Amino acid sequence: MTTPAPVPARRDLADAPFLVAARGGTPRHTPVWFMRQAGRSLPEYRQVREGVPMLQACMTPELVSEITLQPVRRHGVDAAILFSDIVLPLHAAGIGLEIVAGTGPVVASPVRSAADVEALPKLDQDAVAPVAEAVRLLVGELGETPLIGFAGAPFTLASYLVEGGPSRNHERTKALMHSDPRTWHALLEKLAETTLEFLRAQLAAGVDAVQLFDSWAGALSLRDYREFVLPHSERIFAGVAEVADVPKIHFGVGTGELLGAMRQAGADVVGVDWRVPLDEAAARLRAAAPDAGEPVVQGNLDPAVLFAGWDAVEREVRRILAEGAAAGGHVFNLGHGVLPSTDPEVLTRVVELVHTASEQR
Repeated sequence: MTTPAPVPARRDLADAPFLVAARGGTPRHTPVWFMRQAGRSLPEYRQVREGVPMLQACMTPELVSEITLQPVRRHGVDAAILFSDIVLPLHAAGIGLEIVAGTGPVVASPVRSAADVEALPKLDQDAVAPVAEAVRLLVGELGETPLIGFAGAPFTLASYLVEGGPSRNHERTKALMHSDPRTWHALLEKLAETTLEFLRAQLAAGVDAVQLFDSWAGALSLRDYREFVLPHSERIFAGVAEVADVPKIHFGVGTGELLGAMRQAGADVVGVDWRVPLDEAAARLRAAAPDAGEPVVQGNLDPAVLFAGWDAVEREVRRILAEGAAAGGHVFNLGHGVLPSTDPEVLTRVVELVHTASEQR
């Protein structure tokens, strides 16, 4: 294991609304950012990405910096999130994979046995030095806007590795989990260390918060999540806390039944998709951890609502702000990522509405 680099003095962003809300305080307005805010919905993104493969783009510091900054300039969001990809640390470690247009990550040699797990390479910080350099560039450019670090959670990474690519049913993943728990846990232990090493590099370079994406965890029952996933996510959040005192966000899709356990993994903020109202999510989080203090939630506008016309968008934004007020803190976001054909002007108007409707007077 690589020894974590010393963390430099971070920017003094104590009053930044995103960080205040993430820590359970009362910001001057509800902060807002969007998952996939830097991406195909922006013409400037399409222009700079033209002809550049995704994984190459993620390892080009100047390009990562520019793409990460684009939605901050355009929308005035309260946080930037590092432009990256969920499988980037696997690629950087030397695992053969590519991102196929229209399909997603495709793994050259899927992991199906204990020998395959044993053969997986480790990630060291030298391999992700370009990512750390991108973070340093961004810290110098963002002024008072916090930067969120990004990583995929072990279960989701394992699903790609075992299935060989995206999967609707995760049948090979679940089969390995139940038929050979020892190999499964050995795989997730390795992936947890890979993810943590990736986050350590970002933390050492100065990110102000981290978000752990467990995109496919919603495919699991609560019982299976607790047995086969939770200990490894706990390891990551504990490792982050050892390096830096930054807010930790946990998000997955379709995870309404898992919200309490996801908080117990060590998250300060729990992302909620559009399927569960935020006031109900807050109640579930309180019930799961009654001694952990007031929960902070993130979300949860359905990305499809952005296509419904402004009257519908405004109605839904105001509803979500009201429901989010039932939690100990609320970071406004979508319930998943920005869809590629979203009108960027609608996103800008949502930011303005969230700010004006929630401003503390």
